[in-house]
Amino acid sequence: MRIEIAEMTSPVGRLTIAAANQRLLGLCFDGLWERRRKTLEVRHGGCTFTHAADPAGVVSRLTRYFAGQLDALSDIEVESGGTPFQQSVWRQLRRIAPGQTRSYAEIAQAVGSPTAVRAVGAANGANPVGIVVPCHRVIGSSGKLTGFAGGLDAKRWLLDHEDAQMLRPVPRSTGSDRTALETSTAGRF
Repeated sequence: MRIEIAEMTSPVGRLTIAAANQRLLGLCFDGLWERRRKTLEVRHGGCTFTHAADPAGVVSRLTRYFAGQLDALSDIEVESGGTPFQQSVWRQLRRIAPGQTRSYAEIAQAVGSPTAVRAVGAANGANPVGIVVPCHRVIGSSGKLTGFAGGLDAKRWLLDHEDAQMLRPVPRSTGSDRTALETSTAGRF
């Protein structure tokens, strides 16, 4: 199998894209490509990697997404591998529209395993095609931003870009100059 790869600079850092047969196999944040490459080599033994300008059209679609066309990623075909449970979680993630978020508990409920919140978190963390399979749209039940392969600043940027704005600074009643975070979820679920 020939896997095409490209690198692009984005508002959330350098991204590496890997695709074959018009399907996205990997979308990695800076510094994570070598690990993904090894996974692809194991999964697709005998594969070769070649550089391409726009594998499976993903670079073009990401460029449109970052320019504000938030639905530009919705029709990208993905071949993510993973266990059946991971695949069910990733399918649920693709159902979360831009500007919306879900908690890990809500995803666990949606995949029919309401007590598997930690397993959902692990599947979310193992997502090989972040942004396209929007794991950044999953937050803690309290509204708090939690782990993300690209870092919490990137997650916050993506949510702000999509106008999700889940956290709002609110002055504390103690008169302190520090702020508390308040969850603003009305109309988001």
